Amino acid sequence: MSSRVSFSAVAALLFAGVSVFAQSNATKTFTLDDNFVHQQFSDTCSLEAAWPPMVADLNGDGVDDIVIVAHCKNPLVDQGDKNYRVVDPMDSFYGYGNPKITTSFAPDDPKLRGICLLIIHGAGVDAWHSTTPLEKFVIINLPIKTITVKRMKMKKHKIVSAIYVEEAGGDEMTSAIFWDGHKYRYNPLGSSME
Repeated sequence: MSSRVSFSAVAALLFAGVSVFAQSNATKTFTLDDNFVHQQFSDTCSLEAAWPPMVADLNGDGVDDIVIVAHCKNPLVDQGDKNYRVVDPMDSFYGYGNPKITTSFAPDDPKLRGICLLIIHGAGVDAWHSTTPLEKFVIINLPIKTITVKRMKMKKHKIVSAIYVEEAGGDEMTSAIFWDGHKYRYNPLGSSME
């Protein structure tokens, strides 16, 4: 009889511990705001309300990543302190993508000056809002009109998540930005049919 009592007492304690753990995880909430952007990237960056953040597994590791459209005044300043990389895949595709030079390139539309993509590769169970994410990137010089994340077929059997951008400008080019396993690449897909 004493073994039954001790077994039921242990089971009750385990159940209580599991329910407390579940309650503490259920009450844990997260808010994506300018404070989060300042903490992860820079005080010179702020969210752009015109484009909602998108969550997807961009680097193929099975953990959610996030794409945030933001306005950054000078993304190069805090990359050492905040541990992110500034990259320019579009200008790299067209010949020269050194961010130290290309951050000074001005877009045709003055409203797009300083518009960047902030990307966080998530780590662990907290994914992209982990205190120590896997990697962080600031993608500069994309003339964003609309943006979405979809799956893209690369080779016969390789499918990746890509950031599709309808570019602002005269030709309204559609392009895809994708992670190739080492860096973000730009792939022009053609002009809009509108």
